[in-house]
Amino acid sequence: MTISQQTRAGSPTWRHRLVPVLVLVALMWVLELVDLLLPLNFDQFGIRPRDTDHLVGIVLSPFLHLGFGHLVANTTSLLVLGGLLALTTRHLWVVTGLVVLLGGVGVWLFGGSGSVHIGASGVVYGYAAFLAVYGFVARRLGPALVGLLVVVAYGSLLWGVLPVREGVSWQAHLFGAVAGVLVAVWLGRQDREARPARR
Repeated sequence: MTISQQTRAGSPTWRHRLVPVLVLVALMWVLELVDLLLPLNFDQFGIRPRDTDHLVGIVLSPFLHLGFGHLVANTTSLLVLGGLLALTTRHLWVVTGLVVLLGGVGVWLFGGSGSVHIGASGVVYGYAAFLAVYGFVARRLGPALVGLLVVVAYGSLLWGVLPVREGVSWQAHLFGAVAGVLVAVWLGRQDREARPARR
């Protein structure tokens, strides 16, 4: 068996790890393009706080954006942070799913009445918070260094959890970040406890 065959048979290569991140972002772009070209108004399917008829918005809202400017603003951070998450852990799907659900439920419970929340910024905050915490909880040097890098590079995101800008869903930022921390502690402890058993 060659080295390349061993790589294919074992853990996924870095390219394969990045594919899901690219797929998630591509889906957001496709939906925004369809929303632009067809009279469908996808934005109505965002999170409507405490409206039980629109619970589906909890899942759909990260894939919807208020125009391409909004989407572009989230795309770079999603690619960078999602890529780091995919390369340093095997938890991309679990983290994404739980950040979307937990963060979305937080927005649904505590968002402003009559508002509609859309955009992937909650996922961005969830990824950043997860990366900042996970390596230290798991006691893994590589992810911990990545966490420090994220704190230095994205520390200004902290301002986004405060209600300082009208029209910006600070609730999505806040509850996305809280979800990211909770998931990082949970998965970090699991990975830390599982390490001796593998030896």
